Amino acid sequence: MAAIKAQVDALIAENAVMVFSKSYCPYCIKAKGLLASLDVAFKAIELDNVENGSEIQAYLLELTGQRTVPNIFIGQKHIGGCDKLVALEKSGELKAILAKI
Repeated sequence: MAAIKAQVDALIAENAVMVFSKSYCPYCIKAKGLLASLDVAFKAIELDNVENGSEIQAYLLELTGQRTVPNIFIGQKHIGGCDKLVALEKSGELKAILAKI
């Protein structure tokens, strides 16, 4: 788990917007689409397409308390999932958060 922790922590630290996703998940597709529509550069890891996806998801649960995907980080801060991202966008808070990174 130490290698997974180091990998995930590095991805979060090195990417202003980091999305842990699954390629078939409709909520993941919606969240990535929203970010793309706002011209936000983001890194996405499709957990169903990487060898250690289940281990990454297990560490994310430990790190965030969130079992589901998408699992989104902005500016190294855990945002949550799709519903939270959409709520932040609707309230105008997302633009303010993105402006700080």
